[in-house]
Formats: sequence, structure tokens, C-alpha cells
Amino acid sequence: MEFSTDMMYEELGISKEVIKFGTEIEKNLKERFEKIDLVAEYNQMKVIKAMQKNKLSDVHFGATTGYGYNDLGRDTLEAVYADVFHAEAALVRPQITCGTHALNVALAGNLRPGDELLSPVGKPYDTMDEIIGIRPSNGSLAEYGISYRQVDLLPDGSFDYENIKKAINDKTKLVTIQRSKGYASRPTLSVARIGELISFIKGIKPDVICMVDNCYGEFVETIEPTDVGADLCVGSLIKNPGGGLAPIGGYIVGKEEYVTNAAYRLTSPGLGKEVGATLGINQTLFQGFFLAPTVVSGALKGAIFAANVYEKLGFNVIPNGTESRHDIIQAIEFGKPEGVIEFCKGIQAAAPVDSYVTPEPWAMPGYDSDVIMAAGAFVQGSSIELSADGPIKPPYTVFFQGGLTWYHAKLGIMMSLEKIVHANLAHLK
Repeated sequence: MEFSTDMMYEELGISKEVIKFGTEIEKNLKERFEKIDLVAEYNQMKVIKAMQKNKLSDVHFGATTGYGYNDLGRDTLEAVYADVFHAEAALVRPQITCGTHALNVALAGNLRPGDELLSPVGKPYDTMDEIIGIRPSNGSLAEYGISYRQVDLLPDGSFDYENIKKAINDKTKLVTIQRSKGYASRPTLSVARIGELISFIKGIKPDVICMVDNCYGEFVETIEPTDVGADLCVGSLIKNPGGGLAPIGGYIVGKEEYVTNAAYRLTSPGLGKEVGATLGINQTLFQGFFLAPTVVSGALKGAIFAANVYEKLGFNVIPNGTESRHDIIQAIEFGKPEGVIEFCKGIQAAAPVDSYVTPEPWAMPGYDSDVIMAAGAFVQGSSIELSADGPIKPPYTVFFQGGLTWYHAKLGIMMSLEKIVHANLAHLK
């Protein structure tokens, strides 16, 4: 029986013109895709090695309830994370609701009244504003007497070392470094660049805590920020390390002292890591972590494909079609709100879940403008799954990420292009 992949794409609503356009671009990416596969293979072996070292067994998949005392699966999962990140300790819990929560737990657990938080890479992601107190909010760090200072990147995206040195003072307790770009147009930071920044900061004040927001960056490279001096590394399980299977959760890895402080904030002083039932999801968290290197590789291919597709149409894309990659996010500047909206409609239409839904901008909590989000995901809000979002404000940039498989990411990009072309926002060349 003969089959035609192009025919399947047509049945899903992709025109012959868009299929041809995408196929030609994909042909030129073969060598880059092979390099991504090599990184995924290395990281897959790294995860397997950690699981074997910690003697992972089906006994670790059992459920605990109530206090969750002596949860062998939970403790083993944290040991596996610590080994993969080459860290002293890890806190990996379903009680951490999202990446923003994980960051708040790490910050609030390690900062005290009178301390100062420094961001040497500009303003963090929008949802951090109310945690820090940039925008007033109940329970912010500012309400607890913790001050904040930031140093913006230079226009070329490099670190402003001179002003970073000036910003570090006696009160500086913790430095937060956001790896990914968030809703900014700056470059994503490579692990090597993060290491250079940490080395510079530690040279000025050795006892300062260096924390990295690692969201969207896990398994993109063969090393993680904890390999280059980060004291804490924080992320979400419904992004890269959950492999699309984790239904909830976040992680904090790093120096044992700082991870322990975070655990006391997550649960309670005196309880820390000893409590927290896993309610039967340990197997899913282990299996998701096992699959994560391969899942991330597919998402990374999708990001590169998106960059090359939209760059060829004349749009500004960050990173560009040939730059090295350090997270799974692809930014595309449309210059008008219709571009962001139509792109998101295409991503939603390519979803396995809620494909019939039309995404619309709305006033999401934690943001200072209307935001549109497209994510027909098996796990609500999972951005390792095919998804796109963006604030409806100049320069009208959409941020695309995810795809549990390369094939789904490819479909999503072609569907977004179909919507863009149909709305006369671009013309195929």
C-alpha cells in the first residue's frame, strides 16, 4: 500500500504551496539536525547513567499519601536529578506548581530582610515582576524588605561588566540569571556565557549565591549551569525536563545548603524535604525525565525550522536561522498584532487537543498587557508541547516553543504559515 505524507498534510489543511516551501527549507537543515541528535544521544546516556547509579526500580513507582514520609521514589528522583546536573542536592516536587513558583521558592528560601537581589542580565520574565515587587503585589520580596537592583545588557547583548561590578555591594546576597529571553529580544545565554558571568561575579564577591532560571534550556546543550558554577538551577517539569509526561511540578538543584533552604520555604521550617506525598506520579516523572533529551531535540529542530521559514519570508527572527541554540524558544517579530494572532491560530489548529478552539488575547494574571497563548496540550500550559504565545504590544513578537516530536513541531509551523499567508501577512517566495 502506497502512502503520501504530502497528502496527509493536505488533509490536515496545509496547501501544496506551503508544503513545498517547508520541504525545501527542511532539506537544507539535515546537517544541523544530525548535530542535535548527537547532543540528544549524549544527554540520553547521562540520564540513563544517573538512573542506573541510583538503582532505579519499580519499587520507586509506588504512591505515598498524607505526609509522604519515607517516599523512596521521591528521594531517588531527587538523587537522579542531582546526578544529572552534577549538583549536591535536588528538590523535585509536584507541590511546585510552575516555573514561577519554583523561582519564588528558591528566592524566598534564600533571601532575608535587608538582603538585595541583583539581576545582571536586565529585567527578568514578566511573572517575576510581582515576586520581586517591581509591580507591587501581596507577599512580594519587597514587602519583606528585600531590595532589587538590575543591570541591563549592553545594546549588542553582551554583559555590562563595569556596571555589574558597581552594582555588587555589601547587601548583594543573590544574583539571578535568566538563561532564556522571556518576552525580550535579547539573545538566550549559552551555558558557557553563564559560566563566564558567574566567574566574574564570584571574583568580586565569592559568597554571593548565583541562581540560574534554566527554563527552556535543559538538555539543549551537553552541560547545565551547575556545571559552570551556578549555586542553584531552577526550572519547571512541564517544560523540558518533564518530557511531556510530567503533569505538574518543578525542580531546584544545586548546593545542598541552598536547596535545603528552598525546601523549608516550600513546606515548613523544621519539615523541609521530609514531607510531600507524590500521590502515585513518580513513574511519570521518571519516565518523562528519561524521554526529555529526545523530546527536547524535536522541539529544538522545530525552533530551527521556524527560524528558517520566517527568516526567508523577511521577518526578523531571534535567534536567526544559523545561530547556535541555547534554549528551545524561537522569537518572530511581525511588527503588527495580526501576525502574532494568526501565528497562534495556526499553532492551535495543529494541536491534538482543542484544535477547534480559536485563541484570543486576554488580560492574563502576572502580565502588564494582553497576552495570547496557543497550546492544545495534553498537560494544561505545558510549553514543552507545541505552543506559542506573546504580548500584544510592540514590536509584536510571537514566541514559539515545543513539540513532543519533530513531526508535530513541523506541522505546527506549516499550519502557522498557512494562516499567515491566508491573511495576506506574507507571500511565499
